[in-house]
Amino acid sequence: MNRQIVRVGAVVFVLFGALFINLNIITLLQAEELANHPANRRVIIREYSIERGPIVVGEQAIARSERTEEGQFRYLRTYPEPELYAHLTGYYSIVLQRSGLERALNEDLTGRTTEVVAQNLGELLGGADRPGNAVELTVDPAVQEAARDALAGREGAVVAIDPSTGGVLASYANPTFDPNPLSSHDTAEINAAWAPLRDDPDRPLVDRATGELYPPGSAFKIVVAAAALEAGSDPARTFPNEVSYDVPQTTLDISNAGGARCGDGDEASLQTAFRRSCNTVFARLGVELGDAALADQAEAFGFNRTPPLELPVATGRIPTEQDIPAVAQSAIGQRDVQATVLQMAMLPATVVAGGQVLRPHLVDTVRDPDGRILRGADIGRWDVLPGNGRAISPRTAQQLRSLMVDAVTGPGATGSAAAIEGVEVGGKTGTAQTSPGAPPVAWFVGFAGDEVAVAVAVPDADGGGGAVAAPIAREVFRAALG
Repeated sequence: MNRQIVRVGAVVFVLFGALFINLNIITLLQAEELANHPANRRVIIREYSIERGPIVVGEQAIARSERTEEGQFRYLRTYPEPELYAHLTGYYSIVLQRSGLERALNEDLTGRTTEVVAQNLGELLGGADRPGNAVELTVDPAVQEAARDALAGREGAVVAIDPSTGGVLASYANPTFDPNPLSSHDTAEINAAWAPLRDDPDRPLVDRATGELYPPGSAFKIVVAAAALEAGSDPARTFPNEVSYDVPQTTLDISNAGGARCGDGDEASLQTAFRRSCNTVFARLGVELGDAALADQAEAFGFNRTPPLELPVATGRIPTEQDIPAVAQSAIGQRDVQATVLQMAMLPATVVAGGQVLRPHLVDTVRDPDGRILRGADIGRWDVLPGNGRAISPRTAQQLRSLMVDAVTGPGATGSAAAIEGVEVGGKTGTAQTSPGAPPVAWFVGFAGDEVAVAVAVPDADGGGGAVAAPIAREVFRAALG
């Protein structure tokens, strides 16, 4: 009898232990997952009793809470300039939950350090009516508006970065959408607005600034030039000035745009090749450097890693092992090389920063309801990268900067449409092919002085990067420079 009692007791003890462990796993480890699960509306309904903090750009709230008298939903989230900032703010919905910064900064905006565990305690202590914290962004409204106006309704994206801090001055993508109907308290209105957005072939819910990957085309020549300069080349080094480059191990040659040589003479310098965007020279240079050196340099700039932005970001990529024909294609930004507009904006920002890759960020400050700063911007090197966040040496950065200025202001420069009189503007154009017969992706990647670095991508463009993307960058530069 005693032995049976001991066995029963042991079983009960094990069951209580398993229950204890399971409850702790649910409470501590799975709290956020359960709170964000689409089937769990309890937490988000409870949040509607809180005056959610505003998201602020300049001195204007681009997302704010308005008091209502609608039963359990005491506050309505509204967006005064919806299409301009939709991909940044996202929406705050009783049906769809949260997206964008509304999701990423939920704990700041509700004024709570956790979603679930401390919530009941806060309510018991009388904190349920306390407003959330205000989140102030690094975005400059004039630069954001300039990006929208310069795109002029075309599909595409613009990202502008402060090279001294990594702060995002603008991140605009088109097509865009209105988050106000999605944040309604009327479920029928939400569903009616969501269905056409979800099914739209133009994909307005996709943030083309951070969530879409494009072949960078000749804008990637910044990375190839950096690898060559780091390996000991200099801008005066010369290469054969060919109409087409006979790529080893394949019958498919690589030609320059228009099937022409890069200017006069039998040789072209690296500087001339960069200014005129000569595919023949850069394909040859890529093969000379090899797949490992090319991938190493790209990874030092942040490729094959996800930038640490507060929003979800697609990961730019380059293969680490390639055969010779693939390396030649990669060296002109084609084949398997892919990048987001944010990733490409970080290239000129790194050049202006003297070779340091700074962490891109959107949050400038978080303030409590009394205006006290709780935390500031996350400024510093992206130190998980090779080289502890230094992509190139200061000397290489200065050489690249000169090459980029020459690519805007020099004779026959492809980026001349980005020039601004009296301002040092540098950059690199790109015209990336996507599939046979399809329109290209037009790129411009560059900087104006030490104040701003910009990347522009226009897919399905009716022209090249110099004609389509460079003028857009120029208007964004002007707005950033005031």
